[in-house]
Amino acid sequence: MIDPISWEFSWPYILTAFIGGYSIGSVPFGLIFTQMSGIGDIRDIGSGNIGATNVLRTGKKGIAAATLTADILKGACAALIGMQFGPDIAVVAALGAFLGHLFPIWLKFRGGKGVATAVGIILALSWQVGLIALAVWLLAAALLRYSSLAALLGAVAAPLAAWWFATPQLVELYAVISILIWIKHYQNIKRLLTGQESKIGAKADTYSANDGGC
Repeated sequence: MIDPISWEFSWPYILTAFIGGYSIGSVPFGLIFTQMSGIGDIRDIGSGNIGATNVLRTGKKGIAAATLTADILKGACAALIGMQFGPDIAVVAALGAFLGHLFPIWLKFRGGKGVATAVGIILALSWQVGLIALAVWLLAAALLRYSSLAALLGAVAAPLAAWWFATPQLVELYAVISILIWIKHYQNIKRLLTGQESKIGAKADTYSANDGGC
């Protein structure tokens, strides 16, 4: 039976958890790091996505790695801080962080695709589920050579694995996250269906519109 969030918490606490999580998640590290390094506005490069995959297209592997790490950590931090106040607050804060990454107010609600932030959230709240989702993601990327498809499969794996290793609340949270990741990847899905999606390792100039990013 699904275990809903306990609304015995007053609205100010729930709202504070969401706003706090959103504030953490909305920090656009990809944009900040590329501007600090002199690369320029990442939104004017490649696909225009602020995630690590697009940052990597600048050729700055260190900056891309820093972006990936920061995006993972902001999801994990929001979830872990929320956990200090109970599992309900952790779920709300985690969802806020994920939505903050997808729809940051600072960038007119045009953010990343959420994969790295989702990884941080899942690892923080249920590390077994996180490892399973990561394994699916990496295995699919190695075998199929499509970054976007690997991310989509990893997103599906999370709520399925949570059914066995986590609470019903987390199954619900991961299902919502998975659905939003699929929605944000709708252009990639269209290209996958038409055979136009670029594979991992393809030449950089084929990536201008393609992004299976984080």
